[in-house]
Amino acid sequence: MSEVWLLRIGILVAGLLLVAAIYFFGRPSKPGQGTRKPREPRDDARREPTFSERLDAGGADAGNAAEPLSQADMFGEPARTATPGADAGRRVSEEFDKIVTLYLAARAGEKLHGPDIVVAAEKAGLVYGYMSVFHRLDEHHPERGPVFSVANIMKPGSFDMADIQSLQTPAIAFFLTLPAPVPALDAWEAMLPTAQRMAELLDGVVLDEQRNALGRQRVAHIRDELRAYDRQREAPPLSKPGRW
Repeated sequence: MSEVWLLRIGILVAGLLLVAAIYFFGRPSKPGQGTRKPREPRDDARREPTFSERLDAGGADAGNAAEPLSQADMFGEPARTATPGADAGRRVSEEFDKIVTLYLAARAGEKLHGPDIVVAAEKAGLVYGYMSVFHRLDEHHPERGPVFSVANIMKPGSFDMADIQSLQTPAIAFFLTLPAPVPALDAWEAMLPTAQRMAELLDGVVLDEQRNALGRQRVAHIRDELRAYDRQREAPPLSKPGRW
């Protein structure tokens, strides 16, 4: 076979391959072909909503609250004027250098109701007073201000007794501002069991400042922090070195 015939056969094969390629890649694509379909959610991938999501869901239909109460709201300028004569739990000084917070949250899909909160607070030894919130006072020196206080997690943070029957909230906040009228560790040892007792009465759960379940390790860590805080405040100030 001559070289001319070999060349013609090669050209013919190449042409056939080109025609086949044009036919294959030039066909109209089927609907949806070449696009990534979104992955269908799996039933086994469901998760429990977080505390923040429960707050958002609870605030959406709560007639007495629009948004969660922040620490700035809780410890900044008062959101409302206290009822005249209701000064129980008013701090002697508005200055503080440390805050310890716990939350008592309703279970998923539930809310805490105003009348139940009032009953639970009374059974736990709290008094209703300054800023329309609840306080634990030093039995021997109530004039020194609150050992700790309990506020509504939703703005404005108060428990308005005029609307207490309709009040609903996803959580309440226990907050300890230091220095307190008692040692920091003693204040914590009063606040923790109070929160736990009210959680039992309200069928809720106690959470730490990060809205996580309060575990033994976190409790031990807070105790160590407050023990160190008390030691630091009890330590005498360092004297300045004298001149030689």
